[in-house]
Amino acid sequence: MDYRTLGRSTLKVSTICMGCWAIAGDQVWGAQDEEAAIAALHTAVEVGVNFFDSAEAYGSGRSEELLGQAFKGRRQDVIIATKASGNHLEPAALRAACEASLRRLQTDYIDVYYMHWPNWEVPFEDTLAEMTRLQAEGKIRSVGCSNFGKKDLEAVLNISHIEINQLAYNLLFRAIEYEIIPVCLEHGVSVAPYSPLLHGILTGKFATLNDIPDERARTRHFSSHTRSMTRHGGPGAEPETAAALARIREICDGAGLPMTNVALAWLLRQPAVTTVIAGARSPEQIKANVEAAELVLPDDVVTALNEATEPLKGALGANSDMWESEQNTRIR
Repeated sequence: MDYRTLGRSTLKVSTICMGCWAIAGDQVWGAQDEEAAIAALHTAVEVGVNFFDSAEAYGSGRSEELLGQAFKGRRQDVIIATKASGNHLEPAALRAACEASLRRLQTDYIDVYYMHWPNWEVPFEDTLAEMTRLQAEGKIRSVGCSNFGKKDLEAVLNISHIEINQLAYNLLFRAIEYEIIPVCLEHGVSVAPYSPLLHGILTGKFATLNDIPDERARTRHFSSHTRSMTRHGGPGAEPETAAALARIREICDGAGLPMTNVALAWLLRQPAVTTVIAGARSPEQIKANVEAAELVLPDDVVTALNEATEPLKGALGANSDMWESEQNTRIR
């Protein structure tokens, strides 16, 4: 397992971060066996993962509770990130959310505390001032943001430094490369991609777009006219998505590599990316994610993947909200 420095902090995090939303077993992911969830968390540490990503919103706190149970007595072995919801960014609400997360995590500090989504009704100055107070009290170590676009990210950085920005990013969705990654590189902010396999589409299990069920076809790649769970209201970019996926499959087959591994390894070759958030619900899944992270892609494969997905990148544009139209984007 490789480890990289988080932003300008002293934290060294594993290049695979275990995403802990799915272990909450909520309505999004379906029932989760508690013993399997804790076994996955323990296995992650055993195979070198030291970074774990949660949020107060995941299973209404259940994800944090499982982390607290799993790492009681071995807190020093892990780096835990969690998030305050966008409606909890007013100072008093932020402090209450932090205290509640600390209780569920059974710890007295949070390594990385994110603003989960921007709240344009609360001045960033107010939120960040409270974050600074929480840092001074030792309750959080580093501050991060999630789903912050260029405008909001620059506004935050004009007030104080943050270490990490968590965003949707994968081979089939490269919108953050236009404007957000350059800002992160300029200011020493790490990027942590989530949805690295695009709802499982980049595992290679679906031969055609028609094979992808509606619950996985919710993003701007798909037409709102034919896909019931999209919300962007537009035609999508299905021809470009199908062509990119077919070419990715060809490249992976030619290299003799699993598509899942290639998709994760490609992200780790991108500028500003420090760690990739990959969910796991069992020991077997976390082991597979770690195996993928250990793959170092040859330069010619990286170049071929970039070229294969460039037309789709152009079709989807710079709107970094993978689900909403540019008019309704939540990432500005």
